[in-house]
Amino acid sequence: MTPPIVGVLAIQGDVREHLRVLEACGARSVPVGSAQVLESVQALVIPGGESTTMSRLAILDGLLEPLRDARRSGMPMYGSCAGMIMLADHVTDARPDQETVGGIDMTVRRNAFGRQVDSFEVDLSVPALGTAPFPAVFIRAPWVESIGPDVEVLARVSRGGDEGTIVAVQQGPLLATAFHPELTGDVRVHELFVEMVRDQA
Repeated sequence: MTPPIVGVLAIQGDVREHLRVLEACGARSVPVGSAQVLESVQALVIPGGESTTMSRLAILDGLLEPLRDARRSGMPMYGSCAGMIMLADHVTDARPDQETVGGIDMTVRRNAFGRQVDSFEVDLSVPALGTAPFPAVFIRAPWVESIGPDVEVLARVSRGGDEGTIVAVQQGPLLATAFHPELTGDVRVHELFVEMVRDQA
């Protein structure tokens, strides 16, 4: 079976970690720093980092509209942490000049769980990944405040007795998590995404 070619947006954030995990999951991974390279991949990971910086650099590098065009054409995309913000249609506390790739009918809040010192790890139930809990790492993470009818909730994290805050979603070929699976030894989120890419192909 020919390995799918999956790009990782390489303008800011934890690019190498995603490249490494994608290779471990049977994909051919490619750093994407230009519209030309974007055209050569079948799917794209938007990594964690700083969403306002990522937005600004995407605009300066002439990548934002090609990213939007690729998403509109049906390219599978996965965003972790800042990548989740980049795939959101709405951001509650975005800077006035912040742009997103969009595509997932959701509203997210940046740095919702607090500052860097408030980072945490929790064993998360993610039924789409099987019965074993997933070791989710949250670092200055967003959360999802609302979703549209076509968005599937994949995971929630409880914040004290409520039904849980949404931290992983899927809408068609778009996948997003508020946490950083690339920083753990658990490759199941990336396996799920690579399988989505294969199904799309």
